[in-house]
Amino acid sequence: MIDSGYLTVKLGAQALEAIQEGGSSSTGKSDEDEHDDDDDKEKEEEKVVYDTAASDTSRLSAARPSPIEVLDRVKINNTKETPRSTIKSVLKPSNPELKFSRYNLKRVEEKLRRAFVEFYHKLRLLKSYSGLLAKSGRKRHPHGHGGAQIGPFSDSDDDIEEGIKSAPILVHSASHGYETTFLMAAEEGGEYETVFFRRLDDEFNKVEKFYKEKVEEVMKEAVMLNKQMDALIAFRVKVEHPDGWPWEVRTVEMTRLASNVSISAAAVAASTPAGARSMKLGAQALEAIQEGGSSKAGKSDEDEDEDDVEKEEDKVVSEDISRLNAARPSSIEVLDRVKINNTKETPRSTIKHVLKSSDPELKFSRDNLRRVEEKLRRAFVEFYQKLRLLKSYSFLNVLAFSKILKKYDKVTSRNATKSYMKMIDNSYLGGSDEVIRLMERVEATFIKHFTNANRTKGMNILRPQAKRERHRITFSTGFLGGCMFSLVVALFAIIRTRNILQEDGHKKYMNTMFPLYSLFGFIVLHILMYAANIYYWTRYRVNYSFIFRFKQGTELRYRQVLLVGFSIGVLALLCVIANLDMEVDPETNDYKALTELLPLILLIVMFIVLVLPFNIFYRSSRLFFLTCLFHCLAAPLYKVTLPDFLLGDQLTSQVQALRSVQFYICHYGWGDYKLRQNTCTDSDTYNAFLFIVAVVPYVCRLLQCLRRLFEEKNAEQGYNGIKYFLTIVAVCLRTAYSVDKDNQFVWRMLAGIFSAIAAIFCTYWDLVLDWGLLNRTSKNRWLRDKLLIPQKKVYFIAMILNVLLRFAWVQTVLDFNFSFMHKQTMVAVVASLEIIRRGIWNFFRLENEHLNNVGKYRAFKTVPLPFNYDEDDDKDN
Repeated sequence: MIDSGYLTVKLGAQALEAIQEGGSSSTGKSDEDEHDDDDDKEKEEEKVVYDTAASDTSRLSAARPSPIEVLDRVKINNTKETPRSTIKSVLKPSNPELKFSRYNLKRVEEKLRRAFVEFYHKLRLLKSYSGLLAKSGRKRHPHGHGGAQIGPFSDSDDDIEEGIKSAPILVHSASHGYETTFLMAAEEGGEYETVFFRRLDDEFNKVEKFYKEKVEEVMKEAVMLNKQMDALIAFRVKVEHPDGWPWEVRTVEMTRLASNVSISAAAVAASTPAGARSMKLGAQALEAIQEGGSSKAGKSDEDEDEDDVEKEEDKVVSEDISRLNAARPSSIEVLDRVKINNTKETPRSTIKHVLKSSDPELKFSRDNLRRVEEKLRRAFVEFYQKLRLLKSYSFLNVLAFSKILKKYDKVTSRNATKSYMKMIDNSYLGGSDEVIRLMERVEATFIKHFTNANRTKGMNILRPQAKRERHRITFSTGFLGGCMFSLVVALFAIIRTRNILQEDGHKKYMNTMFPLYSLFGFIVLHILMYAANIYYWTRYRVNYSFIFRFKQGTELRYRQVLLVGFSIGVLALLCVIANLDMEVDPETNDYKALTELLPLILLIVMFIVLVLPFNIFYRSSRLFFLTCLFHCLAAPLYKVTLPDFLLGDQLTSQVQALRSVQFYICHYGWGDYKLRQNTCTDSDTYNAFLFIVAVVPYVCRLLQCLRRLFEEKNAEQGYNGIKYFLTIVAVCLRTAYSVDKDNQFVWRMLAGIFSAIAAIFCTYWDLVLDWGLLNRTSKNRWLRDKLLIPQKKVYFIAMILNVLLRFAWVQTVLDFNFSFMHKQTMVAVVASLEIIRRGIWNFFRLENEHLNNVGKYRAFKTVPLPFNYDEDDDKDN
């Protein structure tokens, strides 16, 4: 591109010179000069003939004033930019000769001037682009596991002397890392700069040490995944060919494997820089194993000199024949040393573990193959995300040190960036390429074995795209929010203008219809609190999607959650207003059965949408919620994860909503809706289920704590189980007090005592263990060391609110009644306060969990591997 542009501009310049001269290029020269010019012309012609590959510099030096004869081969371009030129182009007049006028000369000069300016800008852009490439593509030095560190001045002796003269620092490697010697400490303020570089060295050594440790960890995981892939291939071969491979298929597989291996070897040999030595562990780990091929068929890359490139190519070609003979399908005998891991995540595996039933042999079925592939796919995705984070960690830290040093140079007017950044580029953090090589191997393996060689599909799974905010979501959320607010105002206006609260049917309506519609109010309030939590988690950078273990790219944003809540609220309010209108209108007053069915119809619609199997209405989120809900109900049979017990905690705050569901079953199942009456409270069966429904969430949490106590051997889970047991006793006593009218005093005393004990225990657990607050030795007194919210008063306000709302049960025991508020309204208000308290608790609980993850460097999900090798068991024993 540069050559073509250069030649175009050069030809234009030659034509311009010819026009300006208007005569021979030899005008004003002597005969000797003309003779010398003729000799130079002959030499130049010989140079053009014999040196066709001359560089741009030689062509530039060879340029000379062009002869007038060049005008015989050129004509002025008709660009058709003016009306005159456009009309001439349409009429196609002939233009046999150039007009040598000053007007044409001016136009030609102007066009060439613009061409030179644009060409110059293009050269500057290309120069900047090449500089960026040179900076981002700096030479990276592969390091071994503990290889020797390379000093910052590893270039020639001249560069060392020049660096010492110009740079104010001298960086060298030491036993504990890198050290910087400030050479101008004697100057004024030099001691502060010495301290600056000492602290900078400490930070860099800490970052490099952490990065090296994490790279060593992923290398070990790569070896383990490599062994898992060997077992998967052997398992797949065993499933697809249970009787063994025919010789014809074996030969075809051998040929295909050898061909792919040779291609890969040639590509690696061509791309590997001279003198680069890769880690032996990284080179052997996670090769792109072909179907039915052994991961040990290829060899690790060796160091080669630049002078021996041709010999190396011959060596690769000659080794293809030996590799063709050595290649063989993956050894089936590897299955004799492995067994499928029993992760105890399902009821069946849990029962097997309790009964300690032995599983002596592998079952080579397609169902087992599918499960093994799914587990390994998840393991590869998480491993690849870990590699991406390590790569970003290296890049961001190198960039941070670069900005720090540039700021230092700007403030002190020194030139320390070049020397220090040279050390960083040669260090393990800035120069190692094990992570990049491992990422390429993971991509090749995953695409080959899990996406049927479809690279686009494989990369979309490994690198899911971030969800884009859609304007229609924002518009719909705002529209439905406005509708919900308008319907609330309309509902209060209808109640006020028609004096519905003063009519005789008011109490009957509150005892029958209000508990039905209050269910939707509890659900909408909890959804709105969850949306607020997501908003503030995002604002304060709490990684809630990782904590909840959402599949990447499927988590809901706060606008989407608000959209769901507003939709349910609008539908519920429309049903309420329609119900009131039908009751008041004399024409529709006779259709009592139809008006009573409106809340049931809405509940059925919500349930259908929730369990809808089609990929609409946030299918992944609905499936995640249903899975966690099922795990809560079958608590002791499933491995307890953080989403499971967090959902169990949410259910403990929705006891009144669960009782509303019980009222739905009673009201519509027994036919009370036809007569608009409530006979459920007169049934002993219904009252017995009040106890069962109220304690179900707490029993689920108690069983989860017991499961974690036996698995993790953590005594803290035992105390947590005691907390839920006390809460179960308190809830049962309060329910008995509200149901049994004969022994009111005894039930009130027992309910008050146990409720107070449970509330104090739960409050202490919330503030100290769940939120991590009330730490007297913290630098933030009575809080914790690390806080995400800068305003400390927010934490004290949250603690006070949590204590006050924890004791909202006092209304149940002391029977606080207000003349302007119905009993059902009071129950709904107390239940709403508990939901609000749970929403506040959710934010600080996940904040504390996020800070614990950051402090313990937990940024990846733990994925169980499908196979377990016998030697691994020996090591564990």
